[in-house]
Amino acid sequence: MVYHSSFVDEEGINKACGCPLLPLKSHIKGPAPVLEQDSTDIVDEAITFFRANVFFRNFDIQSSADKLLIYLTFYINIALKRLEGCRTLAEGTKVVINLGLEDVPVPGESGFPFPGLFALPQSLREAELFRNYLKQIREETSGRLLSVAYRPNGTPNKWWLAFAKRKFMNIIVP
Repeated sequence: MVYHSSFVDEEGINKACGCPLLPLKSHIKGPAPVLEQDSTDIVDEAITFFRANVFFRNFDIQSSADKLLIYLTFYINIALKRLEGCRTLAEGTKVVINLGLEDVPVPGESGFPFPGLFALPQSLREAELFRNYLKQIREETSGRLLSVAYRPNGTPNKWWLAFAKRKFMNIIVP
C-alpha cells in the first residue's frame, strides 16, 4: 500500500499549477510559508515514506499534496543516484549543491518529469512562483537527505544509498 500525504486539508493554502504551496520548516528563502520547527512538513513525509513508496509503479492520488509527494520521491531518487559514488559527506554535499543549481523545469517545459500530473501554468507569474517553490523545496529536501544518507561520521549509509538503484514509477533517472 502506497503511503499518502497527511496534508489533505488545503484550506488557506495557496496553489500554483494545481499543487499546494505547503509550509516548510525551512531557513531557505522562497515562496513557501514558514512552519514551526517541531512540526512535520511535506519534506519530512517524503523522506520518511521514500523507502516504501519507491517500490510502487502506480500511485493513487488522494489529494493534491500527493502530487508534491510524488515529485519529491522522484527528486530524492535523483539525488540518491548522484550520491551513489560519493564516499564522504563533503563529496555528497558538493554533488547535492550542484544538483540544486540545475534549472528547475515547470509543467509544460521540456525536462519536467511528470507531464499531465500538474496543471499547466496560467501565467508567467504562476510559472515563476511554482519554479521558485520547487527550487526551495528541492534545496530543503537535499539538505535533510544528506543527514540520513550519511552517518554522523561522514560515511555513506548503505541502507539509504541502496535505494538509488530503484526506479520510481518506472521512470528512468537521467
